[in-house]
Amino acid sequence: MSNDVLQVAVGVVTNARGEVLIAYRPESVHQGNRWEFPGGKLELGETAEVALIRELKEELGLTVKGARPLIAINHQYSDLRVKLWVWTVDEFVGSVCSNEGQVIRWVPVEALKHYSFPAANNAIINAVQLPSQYAIVGDDSLISLQRTLPRLVENNVKLIQLRTKLVAATDLQELLEYATFFCNKNQVILMVNSALRVGNFPIANLHLTSKDLMAIDQRPDVEGWVGASCHNHAELQQAEAIGVDFVVLAPVKSTATHPEAKPLGWLHFQELVAQVNLPVYALGGMMDSDLTSVYECGGQGVAGMGAFLA
Repeated sequence: MSNDVLQVAVGVVTNARGEVLIAYRPESVHQGNRWEFPGGKLELGETAEVALIRELKEELGLTVKGARPLIAINHQYSDLRVKLWVWTVDEFVGSVCSNEGQVIRWVPVEALKHYSFPAANNAIINAVQLPSQYAIVGDDSLISLQRTLPRLVENNVKLIQLRTKLVAATDLQELLEYATFFCNKNQVILMVNSALRVGNFPIANLHLTSKDLMAIDQRPDVEGWVGASCHNHAELQQAEAIGVDFVVLAPVKSTATHPEAKPLGWLHFQELVAQVNLPVYALGGMMDSDLTSVYECGGQGVAGMGAFLA
């Protein structure tokens, strides 16, 4: 087996309706008879961005006007190692055409799970479906939660974790019922922190504490999303090994809530992100203004408790 790594630029191209462009790989090529996101191999001396712009022009007749990094994937097939440099493309000029004869199709993001993709694309599909903001809510009363959740939705937050502490079981049941109803009504993903003692309350999406993450050897049995809190390489490896969908990595900056915790800094955050094939949210002193830095480091977005309530 060759030790060479095939470098590939991949574009998640979205249209004004929020649909994603996919193409069908012919039987004769590696990982054929599967769908893929468009793109192609990097040529000598090319950056991923330059290669993507060239490939989308050659294959689809599109001129890229706006793109940003989404995720980078390292994957080992039985016969090939690949590095996928994945970019989101949401601004382009031109009408899509199949210049190389591939079947192409615009599909809703939520329909991607119904298509067969190469294994290396699994994390990309998760990254495409996840937003760039992850709000962590610590309200410990129903009245407070009824103020917080509507404000988050007004600010277009679509992913929320309930992480309230020191709440009596009856009060927690009340919070869970309201949060579940409100989030379902507003098409928001509600993650429930694994430290909460929820009893028999049905949990669709679970966020693992780092302690709970390291105490298990398989993915929790929930029907929806599984996230995890991580602080180092070992925890990131464990998260990937058990098959979580995304992680939060902290603290990137110093915080008033945990002044004793040594911040990772952007450079170390970037190094850790590069070691896993997972969407990674940055946590710890984060604001929306940090999104560009997160993207440049290969991250999914920003997470925080107060960042999205302004």
